[in-house]
Amino acid sequence: MAERFQIAIVGSGPGGLSAASRAAEIGVSHVLLEAEPHLSNTIYRYQKGKHVMDEPGILPLRSPLEFKAGSRETILSAWNDGVARLNVNVRHGHEVTKVQAQPGGGFLLECGNGAQFLADRVVLGIGLQGNIRKLGVPGEDLPFVQYQLDDPGAYSGETIVVIGAGDAAIENAIALAKQNTVIVINRRDEFARAKEGNLRGILKAIEDGTIQCYYNTAPEKVEALTVGRKKGRMMLQTPQGRAQILIDRVIARLGASAPRGFVEGCGVKFPNKDPAAVPAISPQYESNVPGLYIVGALAGYPLIKQAMNQGYEVVEYILGRTVEPADEPLLRDKLKNVPNFRSVDAFIADIQRNVPLLAQITPLQLREFLLDSDIHAPRPGTPVFEKNDYTNTFYSIVEGEVEVIVDAAQNKRIKLRRGEFFGEMGLISGRRRAATVVAGPGAVLIETPRRSMNRLIQSVEAVKREIDKVFIARALQSRFTPESPIERLNEVVESARIVQFKAGDVVFNEGDVGDCVHLIRRGSLTISRQIGGKEVVLSYVAAGNYVGEMALLGDNRRSATAKAAIATETIRLDGDAFKRLFQRDPLLRARLQSEYSNRTASNLAMQQMPAGGDIISFLIAQGAGEATDILLIDEALCVRCDNCEKACAETHGGTSRLDREAGPTFANVHVPTSCRHCEHPHCMKDCPPDAIHRAPNGEVFIADNCIGCGNCERNCPYGVIHLAAKPPNKPGLLSWLLLGNGPGPGEAPYDPKAAKGSEKKAVKCDMCKDLKGGPACVRACPTGAAIRIGPEKFPSYARDRS
Repeated sequence: MAERFQIAIVGSGPGGLSAASRAAEIGVSHVLLEAEPHLSNTIYRYQKGKHVMDEPGILPLRSPLEFKAGSRETILSAWNDGVARLNVNVRHGHEVTKVQAQPGGGFLLECGNGAQFLADRVVLGIGLQGNIRKLGVPGEDLPFVQYQLDDPGAYSGETIVVIGAGDAAIENAIALAKQNTVIVINRRDEFARAKEGNLRGILKAIEDGTIQCYYNTAPEKVEALTVGRKKGRMMLQTPQGRAQILIDRVIARLGASAPRGFVEGCGVKFPNKDPAAVPAISPQYESNVPGLYIVGALAGYPLIKQAMNQGYEVVEYILGRTVEPADEPLLRDKLKNVPNFRSVDAFIADIQRNVPLLAQITPLQLREFLLDSDIHAPRPGTPVFEKNDYTNTFYSIVEGEVEVIVDAAQNKRIKLRRGEFFGEMGLISGRRRAATVVAGPGAVLIETPRRSMNRLIQSVEAVKREIDKVFIARALQSRFTPESPIERLNEVVESARIVQFKAGDVVFNEGDVGDCVHLIRRGSLTISRQIGGKEVVLSYVAAGNYVGEMALLGDNRRSATAKAAIATETIRLDGDAFKRLFQRDPLLRARLQSEYSNRTASNLAMQQMPAGGDIISFLIAQGAGEATDILLIDEALCVRCDNCEKACAETHGGTSRLDREAGPTFANVHVPTSCRHCEHPHCMKDCPPDAIHRAPNGEVFIADNCIGCGNCERNCPYGVIHLAAKPPNKPGLLSWLLLGNGPGPGEAPYDPKAAKGSEKKAVKCDMCKDLKGGPACVRACPTGAAIRIGPEKFPSYARDRS
């Protein structure tokens, strides 16, 4: 006969273990069913000696078991001792294969070894370890490709590729690098999902050269080798093209998906078919099956401390007790200024009811999302952000409305109401805000930082799809038909798709049949033609603009070649659908024909001056295509007075952020070493103290909370950031005049020895953002040789110099 318990806990991960321990502590009848012969298989399978962190540090721990940052071995030992001390009823070797609700109430649990148990309530804490994601490319099952690392010390002298950007991948890479050559493959341009400590560790290892990292790179295939010392090779798709690595081993840490078959077999429903989806559960962790609860990674909360808190709380909820979630005081403080605020749970329920985008994630995930975000209730008419601001946060409208000012002169406004979102264009493109947004009546807004929003987009496919769909529709409306309702664009939106290009990739070739239009969502393109057997660049097209319409309007072949200047994403619009749109819309057709004429005239003018195209090509080759503001010096006018450097030093406390002599030159166009204020700043990506910001006018600057870690210096591909100690205060004018102390006005540099031993921090050009009149280097140039321009002005600049 099956044993009966008040609570059956399936899985002894942090959540399940904490739940069982709490039940044991207060004398509740329980059983903890674990398939393995040891506790917490997820932690047990961590690499030996792994340091386990106790994030989030701001949350208190609720559990009878001890947990604080330490080695894997220390934590497992403490948990084993705690389970023994509390006399937890754990049954090892009991893999639960079926959980079935009983007609009279309660559940029957069947195990693979034939054992059966009855329980009034069931808590699933099974985690995701049994459903590892694989590479998804040819060769993913070769013997030297593995998805787990138990002991880094077992490998020595090997070339090992670690694939992944999460904590497990980072920890594996750092541990293996002590006695192996380690190469990390990151599919994205930053380690957005990593804990703070791991983020600092991997960036330091990459900076020191102990680990090599390929960013924005994906594996193409893995092959075994029969000749040579290495076991195999991996083919990669990198931003620069295909690459090959000879390897001994691949360790892919790509996470895992929910054991969906088993969970659905228990009667639990998932919100959609997305493999990354987690079951929908209540704030009390109860699933759609009454009496069946889910905690831990399966509920979307993979952090150990969060899972342990849930394990404690779920037992309290099962017993009918009221317990405040551990993050409740923090969220309550964030929400205290929201009009008519009732409770955290009520606000989260409002979000899920009112905001379809955020309804894609569970209440538990929403709590974490809100901890990262700011909540605003601005007065009507208050600007949320201004047109041309360089900000990139994302906004969700929980209540009320906002107005998007499309055309201030004609007072043309578009209302966005409860449930909609905005700010996605700045988030994705990295360019200036395309419009001013002001708060309307009753507006309650969630403002989410770029890093947190990107993490959500990367982890929840449904969120990414919805943002992409809205981005496409709004981009089409704002760029082509701002006077038309967005519904008129449905056919074009449905036919559109997002395509990606690496730097140098051809979007279309001169002579191709024109079958589409490309609206540039991120990055930039160059337009060129073959003239006299030579490729001549005619223009530069930045994000927010479009190319390819000329062939459609003329029903001809492509008159020029379009190439990606940097890594670029475009919205590819089907040519037939786009033709039908402008045939129905005479205003759009007139606008396109006008721009067609202007582009034709501009291209013809550039063809007459091929040297101008060479200048554009030179600037693009220097990476200027991703700049928003770059310093250029006309060598024909420069008299080498170095007033630009001296002015920079005088403006920034004695440390110049400009090296006039450094940098390449072509046709008297010199690109000195000075910040380009990139549209997606490399320096911002991995700043542990979040010290690098973008001002509303576009200036990228470093705040005083810089810790001097050097990550930004390493990440900048243009060498415009360096670490420097603050020089001593400059003596006053009288002291210099009367006593000769220190350098005089305009004299630089300061004595670097005087600052020896001082704390070093990162310094870079900030375009003198706090000074009226613009950058000091430009104002100090006596001949007008120094100018700052954006890439959109490259064609006119090149023509003027030809």
